[in-house]
Amino acid sequence: MYAIINHTLLPLEQAVVPVNDLSVQRGYGVFDFFRTQNGIPLFLDEHLDRLERSAASLHLELPYSRAEWKEQIRLLMQQHRFSCSGIRITVTGGSSADMYTPGTPRVLITEHPLTMQDPESMHPGFRLITHEHVRELPEVKSINYLVGVWLQPMVKAAGADDVLFVNDGWCSELPRSNVFMISKGGTLLTPSENILNGITREKVLSVAREIMPVEGRPVSLYELLDAAEAFVTSTTKRLIPILSVNSQSIGNGTVGEATKLLYQRFVEMEQRYWVGKW
Repeated sequence: MYAIINHTLLPLEQAVVPVNDLSVQRGYGVFDFFRTQNGIPLFLDEHLDRLERSAASLHLELPYSRAEWKEQIRLLMQQHRFSCSGIRITVTGGSSADMYTPGTPRVLITEHPLTMQDPESMHPGFRLITHEHVRELPEVKSINYLVGVWLQPMVKAAGADDVLFVNDGWCSELPRSNVFMISKGGTLLTPSENILNGITREKVLSVAREIMPVEGRPVSLYELLDAAEAFVTSTTKRLIPILSVNSQSIGNGTVGEATKLLYQRFVEMEQRYWVGKW
């Protein structure tokens, strides 16, 4: 397998960064991640837009034009020719003489094969626990996943699948996913504060607006626990129903009909995207 570092294609085992890079010393950097299918990246421009916003927020100057990003991505995909893959672009803080001041950013592009859930078969659902936490600079897709990784043993001990971050009773996000709920009145709600605006989140909102009322606003944990249905979204998860939070069932504890419909609409959007792109 191969990776690209600053325009150079290298065997994966040779793709390294110096120990004085701020990504190593301080966890300072940003990234983005997207899926490909049969050589076509899904929602690529949206992901590159977000990468640019994240880098600008951390004062990191990106070295590529939009055309150069796409050419580098194409080069890496041609080396692997995976039928389904995940591509990660990481922009580091660069080498730092004092281990604190950002230097010239490095760009790392990696790809690995993915095995996705069959789009015809929805995931059976997640059980979540909650944890009091707000990510630093939540609007930035930072490489810092300290709390999410630290919580993994606690999630496993609770017999859960993932953790939902809350703050003073208000829901925000999961370490790698956005959260949605459907009220008993049939409105789709999703938290609007202390979150990363996921690309799948935005796409789900766009298809939902065609079939139901939609609100992006603060959502309390009480509201979520009282919801008719709930689900999470991410690049690799698409939509996954939430069956329970802190062992309390959401709705009747099964996959809801509105969630199934939104999943179907999203898969249809995804399949339309693959046609004629790239």
